[in-house]
Amino acid sequence: MNELFSVKDKVVVITGGTGVLGSCISRHLAAEGAKVAILGRRKEEGDKIVNEILEEGGDAMFLTTDVLDAAVLQQNCDDILAKYGRIDALLNAAGGNMPGATIPPGKNFFDIDIEAFQKVLGVNLTGSVLPTQIFLKPMVERGKGAVVNFSSMAAFRPMTRVMGYAAAKAGISNFTQFLANEVATKFTPEIRVNAIAPGFFITNQNRALLTNEDGSLTERGADVIRQTPFKRFGKPEELCGTIQYLISEASSFVTGTVAVVDGGFNAFAM
Repeated sequence: MNELFSVKDKVVVITGGTGVLGSCISRHLAAEGAKVAILGRRKEEGDKIVNEILEEGGDAMFLTTDVLDAAVLQQNCDDILAKYGRIDALLNAAGGNMPGATIPPGKNFFDIDIEAFQKVLGVNLTGSVLPTQIFLKPMVERGKGAVVNFSSMAAFRPMTRVMGYAAAKAGISNFTQFLANEVATKFTPEIRVNAIAPGFFITNQNRALLTNEDGSLTERGADVIRQTPFKRFGKPEELCGTIQYLISEASSFVTGTVAVVDGGFNAFAM
């Protein structure tokens, strides 16, 4: 049996693990034999996901976290190491947006709420840098591992409205390249740092932006589909194969990249 893409027995930490995308990825990796440490803010949802994984014969744990609190993250790390003994991969899937950091129709750049803008930068950018500082250390000590950050289509081109989110995700792509070089040259090339850039997937955060209550497309949603050659939104499970590739030995010579999973959105011209 070819083990090239295997994640069996790998200990994978995933922040934002209770979200639509994070929970799907957690379930997939557990089904593939990984030991999944799901970190998030919603304990009830996290416990539910873990119970479902355990019922299917998988191995998972949930820990309440705050990706902007080093002390909480360190305790999470200690708890994971106490249970599993090591960390093989970190998925920085925590993130989000808020109204004050966007520019809705009828408003302009001068209406941006700087406090909201800073919060969005915090949760999306600092909220990946800080967990990486904590969870990368055990990988460096072992001399092996993988980090996968979550970028976005908004990192490639400055989309209208989502100013704060786009700035943060552009930072994620840059941070990914920086850290890939930093880790490989100062510690070991056996630790790889990459990012995934999802196209448009319906989540709890963007559902109202892209679809109406009756399921039809909003003007924004229709514009997304118009620019997506596949003419549909992505399904959460369609991220899982790329994630598995990036944390498996199949990507042993891949670092500093941003893997696009977008149905062709980023290739669309006019």
